[in-house]
Amino acid sequence: MKKTLTLKPVEERSAAPTLQRKGRGWSIAESRLDTIHENAREMRRNPTEAQTLLAERFARADLGNMRFRRQQVIGSAVVDFACQPLKLAVEIDEPDADPVIDQRRDRSLAEVGVEVLRFPAADVLADVEVVADKIFARMKVRWEAQRHARMHGRSQDRARPQGGGYGGRR
Repeated sequence: MKKTLTLKPVEERSAAPTLQRKGRGWSIAESRLDTIHENAREMRRNPTEAQTLLAERFARADLGNMRFRRQQVIGSAVVDFACQPLKLAVEIDEPDADPVIDQRRDRSLAEVGVEVLRFPAADVLADVEVVADKIFARMKVRWEAQRHARMHGRSQDRARPQGGGYGGRR
């Protein structure tokens, strides 16, 4: 008997599934993960008009070493754009999308530290610059937070007593 993926009724699926980062699949069967990656490739080949506009805007932007990749697989989710160093994802909401599924996926991604920014496709099509400015502002906030965390971590390392030698084992 062939297994198919089905969704439980809304009342039975209040909790977001947990993602466990274990190897390539995040505890996802290899065959399912291959299907997810193939779906992502197909989505990259056939982007929506809003995705194309935002991708072109990202390509023109000077983001330094930060980069958004289209249709990225994170766990079992495929996000429209992802900046992995900042753990930031951008989703463009199409009118026919199911908001309940989107909320569950956002909670799952938040559990592993990925922040999801959502924008309606109509807003992207109306003024991509405004949407891009909001994304770039959030990128700056995330980068500053990471920078602060790194600086804070380094200052703790300096406060530890140093043993003799060049960092050998104690």
